[in-house]
Amino acid sequence: MKNEESSLGRHYKDGSVIFKENSIGKEMYIIISGKVKIIKKKGTVETILAILEEGEFFGEMSLFDNNPRSATVKAIGNTRLLEINQKDFLKRISNDPSLAFRILEKMSQRIRITDGKILNLVLEMKKITKDSHVFT
Repeated sequence: MKNEESSLGRHYKDGSVIFKENSIGKEMYIIISGKVKIIKKKGTVETILAILEEGEFFGEMSLFDNNPRSATVKAIGNTRLLEINQKDFLKRISNDPSLAFRILEKMSQRIRITDGKILNLVLEMKKITKDSHVFT
């Protein structure tokens, strides 16, 4: 469902899959225009983990490890992405070391947000467990 590739990035139509969970990739993406949703699927249940907009990036973990993609990413509306492979990424880092810091900073923010969501889920589970004992 990709529209076209140009020097201005790759174009994706609404609903197009940019990459699938568990696929192998060595590229990250920067959103030039449009939005994407990051999705995890378990059985038939699909959970949106995040919606990212213009200027944000995703897929960066594949540049740092050799593990499969951790989620599926789909375009929301017409979306244009800049694809950066590992070789180009390393070249850009050597030219601008602060780029690595900015990416690590964003990754740290995402981890903190995830930690907060996990804590809220644990507290909610404890509350449910505690409340269910009242009725037994």
